[in-house]
Amino acid sequence: MSIIVLDTDVASTILRERLTDPLRSRLAGHSLCISFVTLGELTQWRVIRDWGPRRMASFEAWRHRVGLLPYDEAVAIKWGEIQGNAHLRGRPRPANDSWIAACCLAHDLPLATFNTKDFADYAEHDGLRLAGTEAR
Repeated sequence: MSIIVLDTDVASTILRERLTDPLRSRLAGHSLCISFVTLGELTQWRVIRDWGPRRMASFEAWRHRVGLLPYDEAVAIKWGEIQGNAHLRGRPRPANDSWIAACCLAHDLPLATFNTKDFADYAEHDGLRLAGTEAR
């Protein structure tokens, strides 16, 4: 079973139970995981939006069904490389997107995102594989 990393936008769509059938089909049969960045972003949203106990319990149950890509030395080195190369190309990239891309690249895993334009530079120059998520 292959692994697909969920960008925060896809994870959020799943948590809000708004995943379309085409995307659900594309993700079926794969092990799903998120990066440490996505866990942080979802936690930030939980705090800002003051999730109640029911929503929090649902999040925790979902969170334990998906894997978590941690921060490690390989990810840090990959982040530095892609950030440095983007800077040299005159195309600095947002830090969180770079961390997510670095996690995928360090572990050689594809990323499922609705924001393909945000990750296109990583795909073109760094070899990031994007899983098809055109339809929401």
